[in-house]
Amino acid sequence: MAKPVLTPQSQDFPRWYQEVVAKAEMAENGPARGTMIIRPWGYAVWERIQSELDERIKATGHDNVSFPLFIPMEFFEREAAHVEGFSPELAVVTHGGGKELAEPLAVRPTSETVIGDAMSRWIQGYRDLPLLLNQWANVVRWELRPRLFLRTSEFLWQEGHTAHASWDDAQTETLNILHRVYHEVVRDVLAVPVLLGRKTEAEKFPGAEATYTLEGLMRDGKALQMGTSHHLGQNFAKAFGITFSDETGAQQHVYTTSWGVSARVVGGLIMAHGDDRGLRLPPRLAPQQVVVLAIKDETVEVTQRLVADLRAVGIRARTDERTNLSFGRRAVDWELKGVPVRLEVGPRDLAEGNVTLVRRDLGDKQQLPLDGAAAAVPRLLDEIQSALLDDALQRREAATFDVDSAGEIDGPGLFRLPWDTLGVEGEARMAERGYSVRCLVTAEGRVPDPDDRGLIAYVARAY
Repeated sequence: MAKPVLTPQSQDFPRWYQEVVAKAEMAENGPARGTMIIRPWGYAVWERIQSELDERIKATGHDNVSFPLFIPMEFFEREAAHVEGFSPELAVVTHGGGKELAEPLAVRPTSETVIGDAMSRWIQGYRDLPLLLNQWANVVRWELRPRLFLRTSEFLWQEGHTAHASWDDAQTETLNILHRVYHEVVRDVLAVPVLLGRKTEAEKFPGAEATYTLEGLMRDGKALQMGTSHHLGQNFAKAFGITFSDETGAQQHVYTTSWGVSARVVGGLIMAHGDDRGLRLPPRLAPQQVVVLAIKDETVEVTQRLVADLRAVGIRARTDERTNLSFGRRAVDWELKGVPVRLEVGPRDLAEGNVTLVRRDLGDKQQLPLDGAAAAVPRLLDEIQSALLDDALQRREAATFDVDSAGEIDGPGLFRLPWDTLGVEGEARMAERGYSVRCLVTAEGRVPDPDDRGLIAYVARAY
């Protein structure tokens, strides 16, 4: 019997994850500890996520900008909670050009401070509001226990920063990003069902008034934060002097927000959908939705025509013409990479006017007429997209448990209990056991308003 390509998830999930990232050619460790080299297939997945997010961010009125990687340390010291929250993770440059710097520079962990400084110059009156900015960047947060995509010292992300005339406007922005941008992409493109809720005081972003989150459940029963949106109130506006003249001529401080999604969602994608044969990519996200394998040299020309037909109906497709390699090895390569549909064309298929179709999510095979294959694939891709979301949702529901007290929380999964029952002290005790409150929701399951009471807590071990 052939040796399995991957360690089974049930045997060792962390090892399975590492093997998938390596063998699917997603990423590898960089030469400096905690850094990551994202390989072409992994970066293509990130580019698809980036494209989907960027389209929605721009559609909601935001403009992309670029701010410096180096930030004066003095900026961080203006907002006490912010510097306290980030100080353990900061990378600081003390020398440049062979000389000691007069003032140390932090390597960007996030850009609230440097963008706040610019906002204080750019905003004068109420007509300058709202100011809606977004940045695609890399950031550095010194990580003691690195893990590819999930926790690295340097990672790719998107960070939005906005300024508003009122608390209500800032709150609307914070929740619109959560629902209309992040939730749409994570649910409808990545096919990962997530809980939307508010973070506790202990878990919220340093310097924020409130943090809202999207929490996904991975196949090993641990939770993963897939994105956050922060209402910063006037904390940063007061620290950086971001004021505007209102319609009466009075000077007011703005209300700001910030929100971000990082490349850790690629890790979440792997752990939410992957199986013992590798990745399973949702079709809307997959860099290549279909790969057409020429089994022998005499079928290469037909596979090329089939790919052209697929591309003509809007499908991302490519051929695999590596007939010098065994068919088995090539099939395993594409299974590892998670391409949703594989079409195989061999001499016998060609003689019978057929093509063999393999669904990556199910692994089943079927014969299709060669002439009608391209027309049949779009509907099939929609089926696969829905099937992956349904599968992940069913797994999450099966791993969600209602409990009456913290003492009943044990093992993997999501545990749901009244926040009043747990409370701040109970949250601290859970943290000592390796559990955290992932989010708070109302009894109806929606994102809480500031004055909502009777909230429900979701607790889990998390990445």
